[in-house]
Amino acid sequence: MSTQQPDSPASEGGSSIFGKQVVLLALISIVAVLLYNVVFSDGLTTLFQDPKSVQLTYVPADFQPNMDEEKTLRVLANPEMYKKEFGEMVYNFNVSLLFHVANRMALHDSLKRRLEPEYRKHHEYLKTLYYNDFVALKDTTAGMYETWYNDNTNQAVQIFNEVAGKYTCFFVTQIMATLIKADGGKLMAKGKNVETPCGIAISEGLHPMMTRLQKRAEIIDFSASRGLLKDRVRQGIAELATYELRSRMGIDKTLQYKLLGFSVSETDIRVEAISVVKAGFKLDQYFDVTFSPSKGIIYVKLPPPTILSHEVYPRVDKLDVGFLAGINEQDMNERFNELRREFRRDAIENEKVLDKAKMRADSVMQLMLGPVVKSINRNYKLQVRFENVGEMMTEEEWRRRGETGTPPPSAPADAPQPRAKEKVLAQ
Repeated sequence: MSTQQPDSPASEGGSSIFGKQVVLLALISIVAVLLYNVVFSDGLTTLFQDPKSVQLTYVPADFQPNMDEEKTLRVLANPEMYKKEFGEMVYNFNVSLLFHVANRMALHDSLKRRLEPEYRKHHEYLKTLYYNDFVALKDTTAGMYETWYNDNTNQAVQIFNEVAGKYTCFFVTQIMATLIKADGGKLMAKGKNVETPCGIAISEGLHPMMTRLQKRAEIIDFSASRGLLKDRVRQGIAELATYELRSRMGIDKTLQYKLLGFSVSETDIRVEAISVVKAGFKLDQYFDVTFSPSKGIIYVKLPPPTILSHEVYPRVDKLDVGFLAGINEQDMNERFNELRREFRRDAIENEKVLDKAKMRADSVMQLMLGPVVKSINRNYKLQVRFENVGEMMTEEEWRRRGETGTPPPSAPADAPQPRAKEKVLAQ
């Protein structure tokens, strides 16, 4: 009796052929995807090769800043009053830097057209960083004193140069790397005065522009100092001083006259001074009293605290003049102004006079208006609030800045309207 074996080798051969077809189909699909990316995109090529280098040929180019020097200096001297214009100035200056870098790198027009849209992606946070850093470094309440020492506008230019130097390299490098796709690769360049994009922006754009502004600022400061007070100024004020700080400070300075690197004569200066700083509120800028019957609270709204006055009484305790090293009025004025700045910095940053003036405001208002509130209703309470208001432009300040006509009205910035349930008692 014979038996027949199943055809098992034939069955195994069929499964093997089917498996090979699946693998072949998968390989064809992978090759097709790779070919598509090579032809239509460069997304996957970086997986198989190092970042490619970008070769550029640098060409000479002149920096053409899109800035009005007079307006720029006016904005820098008063950043809080011209906050919107400050942001526009930052925008125009940074875009001008980017176009100068692009011109020096001889980028194609198609790439230049993308510069401004790319910068707009960064501008909102950049203008905030510029403004906050600038205001933090510049004491905007000391404008009159800086003007008297011929240093208000010039100091503003120096501070802006310091602030811009912090962020210029960041956004220039970021945007240029995005445009020329050199992020992670190499930037090969040839030509005259070859420099990195950051170096071009700093050395050929920022520094020369700041030098031009400083020269103009010196002229403005000189004229403003001479015209600060023609004779005397008479004007009504409404101020509430709530905190006073008195302090004493001194500074030593040695001026050397050197010959062939050796000191042959010295002049020693020691200047001491006492300072009286008064902090409080300018009620002519903003003062409001409202009443909420439902809560039984009378709200007194004040402007932010500021330095109302700063008196400095300098005294020269030591002046040893060498036989060769002399001293002039500029040296003395610089010492006096340096002391004045240090007094104000110490008062604001260390002594926190503005915060203490704010704390004292509640006690003063309770003392002044508390009896009036109790006379209306013994259950009523008085509460002090502070509003964020802009600086008010006086006629004297307007004329000092060389403007004509009448100063623009300065309404409180972002001052909320009284609620429907609040009765306005004073405004």
